[in-house]
Amino acid sequence: MISDSGQSDFILVGIFSQSKHPTFLCVIIFIVFLLVLSGNSLLIFLIYSDAHLHTPMYFFISQLSLMDVMYISITVPKMLMNQVLSMNKISTLECGMQMFLYVTLGGSECFLLATMAYDRYVAICHPLHYPVLMNHRLCLLLASGCWFLGSVDGFMLTSITMTFPFCRTREIHHFFCEVPAIVKLSCSDTSLYETVMYLCCVLMLLIPVAVISSSYSFILFTIHRINSAKSQKSFATCSSHMTVVILFYGAGVYNYMLPSFYHTPEKDIMVSVFYTILTPLLNPLIYSLRNKDVTEALKKMVNVGPVFQEIIK
Repeated sequence: MISDSGQSDFILVGIFSQSKHPTFLCVIIFIVFLLVLSGNSLLIFLIYSDAHLHTPMYFFISQLSLMDVMYISITVPKMLMNQVLSMNKISTLECGMQMFLYVTLGGSECFLLATMAYDRYVAICHPLHYPVLMNHRLCLLLASGCWFLGSVDGFMLTSITMTFPFCRTREIHHFFCEVPAIVKLSCSDTSLYETVMYLCCVLMLLIPVAVISSSYSFILFTIHRINSAKSQKSFATCSSHMTVVILFYGAGVYNYMLPSFYHTPEKDIMVSVFYTILTPLLNPLIYSLRNKDVTEALKKMVNVGPVFQEIIK
């Protein structure tokens, strides 16, 4: 439900109004957007087309890439279109949909990163039982569970946030409809809701972080006991995962767990740019450039091209 006061459009202040070179910044963001789409799409294609990558780890990586593609597609096209067309309005319905999808994907990724850490724990600490413990059916259930929990979070936060009366200025000091930025526009008392939202976000962050920390603690202990080439490869893989975790959860902690006096509109926008635009760009680089299996699959695909052309001649 959306309140009657929410019939007017919101105004997205965005990041271009604060830039001295908005056109240049717009071009850079557009290039990054194309790189994110192409990089993550290529990674998904390689994982599903190469039989050697049909493993639980790569299945979860493909889910992460899918989330990243959707993540950046929710915010950046609207932001660029507003800049090109010199428009900065977004309807209440569009704002609600953007918020729901954004929160859903953010929550889903929180749980997916924890699932990926658990997968690495089973693979490294219990390798003999790995095919049984991480069978295809369980992987599908875990991935579906991540999407479901994220959508529950998105529905709860969006349905409550968009029912508040917005009788202050409808200028959103952000480049998309993020929950904290929208709540600031309400003229009603939102202190209770902000407390509940804070507790929910703490659970959404701390539970996956606890799973991740436990998993990688056991992994590091196991790797320390087994000094081999395989263990070094496992450590390299896990370090890639930890890089993604630190980037993603670090931004999440800033946005949803730090007290309000730490926040300014400028800082919030910069942090959101980092994990909304830059993190989806880094993920395929981290998982592909540092992963021999993915690079081999890419080489195989490139080599197949000339062979296919010779066949059809």
